[in-house]
Amino acid sequence: MIEIERKFLVTSEDFKAQSFKQTRIIQGFLNTNPERTVRVRLKDNKGFLTVKGKSTNDGLKRFEWEKEISKTDAEALLELCEDGVIDKMRYEVKQGQHVFEIDYFYGDNEGLVIAEVELEHENDRFETPHWLGKEITGDIKYYNSQLSQTPYKTWK
Repeated sequence: MIEIERKFLVTSEDFKAQSFKQTRIIQGFLNTNPERTVRVRLKDNKGFLTVKGKSTNDGLKRFEWEKEISKTDAEALLELCEDGVIDKMRYEVKQGQHVFEIDYFYGDNEGLVIAEVELEHENDRFETPHWLGKEITGDIKYYNSQLSQTPYKTWK
């Protein structure tokens, strides 16, 4: 239940041609406290409830628990969420032994594109795609819970 991942900005849309899967995601947060976030997510026609703990200082690791729920339950819970819904398309790209998840944001976060790769351990090596830009692992302003509160379009 410990998630280890690194996050990066994306420098081009070349990942789209390499993608083997695309999923539309709508999500909201019942709680955006950095100590524990509670997320409700619709991924196409499936619902999910996720609890995430506080990240380590380097942002690499944190507790994550997720449970699939019905679409109806997810839709009802989204009505209870804090202001600031996240709307994005997730592209999945296999690169070597890893799968990169690239989130292409819409709405108030339009223009932001973030790639993440989950790792087996902190020092896990991975092949770097040419479209991978600056690393943002641990930069809290890029967390979805924070993007729901302070969207990308409001940044100066």
